[in-house]
Amino acid sequence: MEIVTLLLNILFLVLGFAFLIKGADIFVDGASAIAKILKVPALIIGLTIVALGTSLPELAVSIVAAVNNSTDLSVSNVVGSNIFNILVVLGLTSILVPIAIEKKVLKFELPFVLGVSTLLLILGFIGNSEINWISGLIFLILLAFYIFFLIRRTKKEEPVEQEDSKTSSELEENKTSPIKAIILLVLGAGLIMFGGECVNKTSVVIAEYFGMEEQLIGLTIVALGTSLPELITSLVAAKKGENDIALGNVIGSNTLNILFILGAASLITPLPISPSMTFDMVVMVLITLVLIIMAILTSKKKGLNKTCGFILVSLYIIYTAYIICRNYGVLPF
Repeated sequence: MEIVTLLLNILFLVLGFAFLIKGADIFVDGASAIAKILKVPALIIGLTIVALGTSLPELAVSIVAAVNNSTDLSVSNVVGSNIFNILVVLGLTSILVPIAIEKKVLKFELPFVLGVSTLLLILGFIGNSEINWISGLIFLILLAFYIFFLIRRTKKEEPVEQEDSKTSSELEENKTSPIKAIILLVLGAGLIMFGGECVNKTSVVIAEYFGMEEQLIGLTIVALGTSLPELITSLVAAKKGENDIALGNVIGSNTLNILFILGAASLITPLPISPSMTFDMVVMVLITLVLIIMAILTSKKKGLNKTCGFILVSLYIIYTAYIICRNYGVLPF
């Protein structure tokens, strides 16, 4: 009977991930349509709605976990997703095709994501091993600055005006009605919240069955599941030759995961940080630093190459093996 219950929970976990991914996709379509109807610039749509779209699964899981008092899952989901994004998403993408890194990304975006990752670690120490509402407000203020800076910089670089190649009839065909846009938005949000609830509840049950801590399942299974949108987006972008999207997707997602998701979740309830989670946060900071070093060393070449990719994926395998051994007490540290 226990095996049947376990299999049902695994099935609902998979369904939860499916609802999260499809819900995020529908939500982005609806939000983008509403933004166009309200004549919000395409730039702002890309920097906010689309960037947030791939982070919606993490947001749903972390918020639901915070509401249900599964606070270990809130933090471990974000930290695990950020580690997965760099080591696996960028690793696999750079194995497929070199990822060129522009100077402006090296000057601002990469140092910024390193800075907010380090800030998360520091605020955890200052807040007596928890992320409280004050830390949450700091994160949300930094998020506003981040979006404001990117919009201002991109507007400076944007050409004055370009003729749209589409005819008015084509534009009319692609236009989504306000009612349809609202339906998509509500449906997408509903699927995301339902998926987040499924993932949160089933992951806790599975963790208990295998003697796994919530923290471990958040760092591995849940982090992998909620990072699927980033992984799929980056791999498809690389296949189409849009490899710069892969890097921007990961950097933007990692930044939003900390500033928006943990910022919002910590306003609901304080998020405690265990000593082992502190170690995982240090790992997150270090691999972000490794990414910056790789970016600097390969900036004059074609960018992150297959060697970089294999190194990143290998680091993820080593890290995952370590946290599994740590969970079952195989290692003394």
